[in-house]
Amino acid sequence: MSTEGGPAGTWVERVSSLNDLYAETVAETMDAQGRVVEAWLDSLEDATSQERADESVEALFDVYGVWMQAARDSVEELTDAMEGEDVPVERFRDIWLTAANRAFKEVMWTSAFADAVGESTDDVLEFRRRLDEVTEATLHELGLPTEGDVAEVGERLVELERRQHALEERIEDALDAVETEE
Repeated sequence: MSTEGGPAGTWVERVSSLNDLYAETVAETMDAQGRVVEAWLDSLEDATSQERADESVEALFDVYGVWMQAARDSVEELTDAMEGEDVPVERFRDIWLTAANRAFKEVMWTSAFADAVGESTDDVLEFRRRLDEVTEATLHELGLPTEGDVAEVGERLVELERRQHALEERIEDALDAVETEE
C-alpha cells in the first residue's frame, strides 16, 4: 500500500502530522509542568507557615488536575482525528492555552504566589535603588548634575523667590509709610 497520493496517502500524512504535533505538544506541556512544579516546590521551601504550605500543595494539585484534563482532552481530539473526524490542528493549541490560563489562575490567587511577587518586586526595587546610587555617583564623577542636584537647585530658587517676595512686601510697606508721613 503506497503512502503517496490518493486518499490513503493523505490520511497517513495527516495522521503523521497530527502525531508529530501531538508529541511536540505533549513534550512542551511536560516541560511546562516540570517548570511549574519546580517553581512551586521552590516557593514551598520559602513558605513560612503550615497554612501557606497547605494552600500551595492544594494549588499544585489543582494545577496538575488542569494539565491532566488538557491531556485527556487532547487524546480525545487525537482519537477523533484518527477516526476520520475533521479536527483542526488549532484545537490542540486551544486546549493547551486554555489549560495554561486556568493553571495560572489557580496559582496566582495563592498567598505563596503573592509572596513570590512581593519578593520579586522588592528585589527589583532594591536593584533600582542601587542602580540610582551608581548612576548618581558616576554623574558626580563626570561633573554632571544629577536629579538630586537639579531638585536642590529648584528648592533653592523657590526659597529665593519667597525671600524676594517678602523683601518686596517690606519695601512696599516702608515706601507706603514714608509716603504717608510726608
